[in-house]
Amino acid sequence: MSAAENPHPVAPLQEIVRRNQVWSRMATKYGVENPVPPWKTSLDGMCDALDRAACDTVVPTFKQRRDEEDELSATLYADLPYPENQLVALAHSLVARGIIDEPELRRRMAEVRERLEA
Repeated sequence: MSAAENPHPVAPLQEIVRRNQVWSRMATKYGVENPVPPWKTSLDGMCDALDRAACDTVVPTFKQRRDEEDELSATLYADLPYPENQLVALAHSLVARGIIDEPELRRRMAEVRERLEA
């Protein structure tokens, strides 16, 4: 069963939606003029790597990942703009598949926040 077929909310991602944490707002808050989020390149690289990782059955295929992204972006994460909805949809899929767990996701999100606020 895909993450989109069983869209169990992922608490750290629901917090992003609830707090409306989108790059345009964050960039304004921190005085950043670049309209492209600093994590967009990493997201693209992660998607490329996943698309080529056929060695592990828990890793979604390109089609599965894109289908889940489309479904989750239209439902659970419909309140977020692109590319934020792409980012949280991917994180959701990875949590749902057990590739990363919620505590690890929270830890990584905290690390990113620390770097941003430094």
